[in-house]
Amino acid sequence: MLREIMASQHHTPSPLPLSHWERGVWVRERNLRDNLRIPAGAQTSEFLRIVRSTASGASSTTTRRRFVPDLIRLVFMNSRQRRSQVSFRVAVIGGGAAGYFGAIACAEQHENVEVTIFEGTRQPLYKVGISGGGRCNITHHCFEPEVLAKGYPRGSRELLGAFRRFQPRDTVAWFARRGATLKAEEDGRMFPVTDLSATIIDCLQKSAANAGVVVRTGARVVSVRRIDDMARSQIELEFKDGERLRFDRVLLATGSSPQGYKFAEMLGHKIVPCVPSLFTFSIKDPWLTQLSGLSFPAVRLTLLTEGKKRLEQTGPVLVTHWGLSGPAVLKLSAFGARQLFASRYQADLLVNWISDHDVNSLLAEFHAYREQHPKRVVMTGSLLPLPRRFWERIVSLADVDKSVTWSHCTRAAMKQIATELTEGRFRIVGKGEFKDEFVTCGGVDLREVDFRTMESRICPGLFFAGEILDIDGITGGYNFQSAWTTGWIAGRSMGMERMRKFCDSPVQ
Repeated sequence: MLREIMASQHHTPSPLPLSHWERGVWVRERNLRDNLRIPAGAQTSEFLRIVRSTASGASSTTTRRRFVPDLIRLVFMNSRQRRSQVSFRVAVIGGGAAGYFGAIACAEQHENVEVTIFEGTRQPLYKVGISGGGRCNITHHCFEPEVLAKGYPRGSRELLGAFRRFQPRDTVAWFARRGATLKAEEDGRMFPVTDLSATIIDCLQKSAANAGVVVRTGARVVSVRRIDDMARSQIELEFKDGERLRFDRVLLATGSSPQGYKFAEMLGHKIVPCVPSLFTFSIKDPWLTQLSGLSFPAVRLTLLTEGKKRLEQTGPVLVTHWGLSGPAVLKLSAFGARQLFASRYQADLLVNWISDHDVNSLLAEFHAYREQHPKRVVMTGSLLPLPRRFWERIVSLADVDKSVTWSHCTRAAMKQIATELTEGRFRIVGKGEFKDEFVTCGGVDLREVDFRTMESRICPGLFFAGEILDIDGITGGYNFQSAWTTGWIAGRSMGMERMRKFCDSPVQ
């Protein structure tokens, strides 16, 4: 047992869950190791020899009174004694952002709760590692819950109350207390100051280890079922190798994995069909393709799908060799995810390349410019802050010769230029990819989850966090924030007595 605890100091998960009391002894053992300068790789016998030698000859009663009795007690404590001190056993299925955060919150908040994360792969927190191009866009710099909630096409109403309890400000403070300082960029995205996702992974893994959370990788759950008897109600997990374990609380944090949806259905939940969210637009237009690589800071996009409400977003847009990308496109794809899926990603897109103008206001600008600069050539004399290559392409669409000056530019030509700039029409023929985030909309029906606790309204003892829920956000750290928030609430709730009245606790 002692060797397992010693190993866990180097972030190797112990195969045996630790109780709250054992976690306290674990911290004492670590402090004792530091005080006595015991080598990290010391075997159990060598460790005990140093401890006994120090205790017998130490002048300090603190070492004898505080450390040694607890360590000896821990070494000889049998499994029955250990289990007798555990009041709840909690399983977290899924070793991603929401799973880790929920496990840590539960273990840190509640005494005598045994928390184990079961991750089917050998690499937990994989998505955290690759997000944001390896930098990890951990949250968004928005500290007003009402404003933040608007960034979620699905789940905004349910998350509003949740954000009042744990929001990006709390996320920043949580990681800062554990040595992972965050920074905000101009667009609101927040990253670790190191610009390395490994910083966040290390922080979560260390926090889990310090809280006594056990992480079992390669532990693939294949089935779940509820067990009811007169003594207690539990949920039984069956693993691929045939092992079966029972838990008092189970947190499903499996992301968009079909297996997680299957488990929720096994326990009585309805799954809202999943479709992709956050993707780019594929547009097969030679005129647009020739402008690949150009970017525009403020473009207004309007999505037109047959028989559906118009959807609109404004923001930066990038022209690519396959169509359009950028924040405005991604936001529009998120809010229009179901419409586009239903139309098989066939729709019309209106593009206003200069969002603060319409046709009439731009025509007025053109006429004023012609009065002031009549001899300037239209092709090279743009009055707008647009890339030259783009302006020349727009002017050529109006059949304006390269040598025509503004004084000789006809009203019809100016109107066509203004129309192309503010009411450009393109045909979306498919969806592209957005490799920085992998998001779907759909999942566990939100009506079946109590967002005060994240507990199932269908199956008591079952909790949800993260993307398994029918929640998805726009790009910029919103999806990670919903994972932190729902994981934190679920973790704080899982150790409570089921009939105990729920109440908020201060963030720690």
